[in-house]
Amino acid sequence: MIAVRRHYPTDLSDAEWAVLAPLVPAAKPGGRPASHDRREICNAIRYVLRAGGAWRLLPHDLPPWQTVYGYFWRWRLDGTWARIHDLLRGRCASKRGRIRSRVPASWTVKASR
Repeated sequence: MIAVRRHYPTDLSDAEWAVLAPLVPAAKPGGRPASHDRREICNAIRYVLRAGGAWRLLPHDLPPWQTVYGYFWRWRLDGTWARIHDLLRGRCASKRGRIRSRVPASWTVKASR
């Protein structure tokens, strides 16, 4: 029997996940199989960011904080968050009837390490 975890207000809706899923990197082929679904990783990241950034205080029914933290930084370094930001920024602009910027926001901000 698969345990169903409780729903958190920060969880991605099906519609939100449909937008983000193509931008979230899949597990690398040939490696160890992924232990956690990418959507659950994103749900855990959203939980941490909304709750104030306490990685070690993730609820136990979400993936382990070390795993979530690792994906958060890996996706930052490989540009995943910048691509997600650019997509969502463009969608918001078009909903408001604005012309989308030709230069993505990620190109105008220097990444600090």
